[in-house]
Amino acid sequence: MGTNTRSGSSGRRGRALTAMVSALLAGGLVLGGCSAADTTATATGRTSTSVVATAETASETSTDATTTAATITDSTAAAEAFLATLTDEQREQVLYAYDDETKTTSWSNFPVTFVDRAGLNLNDLTEEQKTAALAVLDALLDDEAYATVTGIMGGDEYLHENSSSTEDSLGQYYIAFFGDPSDTSAWEIQFGGHHLGINATLDGAADAITFAPTHLGVQPAEYTTADGTTVEPFDGIYTDAFAFYDSLTDEQKATLYQGESTAAMVCAPGSTCTFPTGTGISGADLTDEQRQLLLNLIANWAGMADEQTTDAQLAEIEATLDTTYVNWSGATTYDMSQGDGIYFQISGPNVYVEFAAQQGSAGADVAGVTTSGWGHVHTIYRDPTNDYAGSATQQEATGMGGGGGAPGGAAPGGTPPAGAPGGN
Repeated sequence: MGTNTRSGSSGRRGRALTAMVSALLAGGLVLGGCSAADTTATATGRTSTSVVATAETASETSTDATTTAATITDSTAAAEAFLATLTDEQREQVLYAYDDETKTTSWSNFPVTFVDRAGLNLNDLTEEQKTAALAVLDALLDDEAYATVTGIMGGDEYLHENSSSTEDSLGQYYIAFFGDPSDTSAWEIQFGGHHLGINATLDGAADAITFAPTHLGVQPAEYTTADGTTVEPFDGIYTDAFAFYDSLTDEQKATLYQGESTAAMVCAPGSTCTFPTGTGISGADLTDEQRQLLLNLIANWAGMADEQTTDAQLAEIEATLDTTYVNWSGATTYDMSQGDGIYFQISGPNVYVEFAAQQGSAGADVAGVTTSGWGHVHTIYRDPTNDYAGSATQQEATGMGGGGGAPGGAAPGGTPPAGAPGGN
């Protein structure tokens, strides 16, 4: 499996990211970046109970597991510890049957005011319960993924405090379990909010973990904490994406490239998907080094847990890489001062990744901060053969207030929800 292990600066930025997120958490997410942002926050009078700040306590004594079995054991123990802090009523809210179809309809790239999330809202929990909930996330994810996820959450909370958005659900996150936490049978951790939707299935009997499907998003591209730390949640993904792009020859880039304009999402988070294939360049047309760089990029979604789990997942993807296609649109240089960002799609028998710059801020504007294009991105990772570890089939998200609308629909008043296809 050694050829699949992420390595070097493009694959293991965990130490630097951990330092970044530690600074973020130490600052208690009292964020700032410019006087205009501070003025907006004061004028709206909004305050946020910072979930991210609580994550510092949850991760104080954690150490990353190195094997699938250890991650499952640690995550199970953390989940049981979290459940022990809850009332009977709360336990009923957070626990679902393993094959409950709610797991497919309760997550999206829409704000939580449009699509009801499953489980418990962390804002409704005590500090002890929040800490225990976030300890589940910390047990599941490696350093790099935990820092990325926490950075995403911090960005949403930053927008809640500093932007012109009237979306009060920014900074709200939900946790749910499908199946009883166990290190001998299958269960799922669902965690997310607006720019985040993790669906991780852990199966001790099969010694396997899958994150398909999972939604990672970001807005803004970067923000600054009160102590002056700059947070760039997607810098790692951008770096890996351009490492792959820059490795290609001019002839390969001509096959890969689809045009200057970025595209709307084909398979939006929370929606069904036909998994398009055959556009762009295939893995069969890449050198061994380029194939490895592509796997490094995919690992940002498929490899969020321990090294053994990552290696196993990437080995499955690598086995069908010859018939996996990659296409790219938009910018060809990682420079957020120019252009409107990038779009890329990776589609094959065992993997589907879509990365789409959203051409609009959805009203979440902060003076001097990039909240569109480069700085407003929605992504999706799915496994066409094994979404939800085969326990359920994706259905459309429940829509606005449970009204049956699907991603791509319009919010009340006709304004498309943030990042919805057709409303970017």
